[in-house]
Amino acid sequence: MKILIVGTGALATLFGARFREAGREVTMLGTWKAGLAALRAHGARLIDAAGREHSYAVHVADDPAACRGTTHALVLVKAWQTARSAQQLADCLAGNGVAVSLQNGLGNREALTEKLGVDRVALGVTTSGATLLGPGLARSGGEGEVWIENHPVMSDLVAALRQAGFETTIVADAESLVWGKLTANAAINPLSAILRVTNGELIERPSARELMRELARETSNVAAACGVSLPFADPVAHAERVALQTAANRSSMLQDVRRGAPTEIDAICGAIAQLGEAHGVPTPANALLWRLVKAAVERNRNVS
Repeated sequence: MKILIVGTGALATLFGARFREAGREVTMLGTWKAGLAALRAHGARLIDAAGREHSYAVHVADDPAACRGTTHALVLVKAWQTARSAQQLADCLAGNGVAVSLQNGLGNREALTEKLGVDRVALGVTTSGATLLGPGLARSGGEGEVWIENHPVMSDLVAALRQAGFETTIVADAESLVWGKLTANAAINPLSAILRVTNGELIERPSARELMRELARETSNVAAACGVSLPFADPVAHAERVALQTAANRSSMLQDVRRGAPTEIDAICGAIAQLGEAHGVPTPANALLWRLVKAAVERNRNVS
C-alpha cells in the first residue's frame, strides 16, 4: 500500500519519517516550496528524544496528477488549508479511496466532504506532536495515539500506522474525540500564543490558569448545545492535564504566531464562538482570544 500525506509541516514530516522507517512507500503532497525542496534534497528528517537526526527518503509532489489512484491519504495540513487540500485530493484520490483528517479544529470534515463526498472521508484524532525546526526537519514531541473512524478500507491504513509505531484505535464515531481535543486546544493554544509561553507556564500563572478554565468551560457548554458528549466528565481537569503532560511544549499556534504565519484560531476559538452564538451559548473568552490572536498575526505582518 502506498500512503499519501497531504502537507509538509511538522506532523506531516513526523508521519512521513515514521512510515518510511517502517518500510512503507510514502508520497508527500504540498505547496510550500521550501519544504518540498528540502524533502526532495534531504528526505523527511526527524530529531529523536536523544537529539539525533534521522533522514528518510520520501516521494515528493506538488501536482496532484502525480498521485492519481491514491487509496489512503492522511490530511495533515492546517485547518485554513483544508479547502485547498480537498481540491487536490479530488484530483488524485481513487474512487474507492479515503482521506483521513487528523487535524485540529472544526470544519475539516465538512470541507473535505464537499469535494470528495461523505463515503471518501473519515475523521480522526491524534495526540502526537512535533515541532518544525526548518523545512523538512521536525522534532518529535513524544509518543501519541491515533483514533480513526471505522471505514470499509481502513484496515490497511491502521496496520501501517501500528507498524510505524503509532498506537491506533478504530472508533465508531470520532466527533466526541475531536471536541475533546478542541477543548484542550481552545484552552491552551491561544493563551500560549498571546503570552509567548510554554503550555506548562499557563498552569503556573494564576490569571492565565483561570482564563484556561473559562475557555474549557465555554467549549464544553457549546459541545452540549451541539449534542456532543465529551469523552471526559470535567473539561477543566482535562485541559489542565493536557497542559501538564505537554508542559515543555510550545503550542503549534505559538509557533505560527512567532513566524507571522496564519493560525488555526478560526477553526478553534472562532468556530466555538460562532457555534455558541448560533445556539445562544455565551462564549466571551473564546470570542476575545479569537480576536487577540488574529490581531497578533496582523501586527506581525505589518511589522515585517
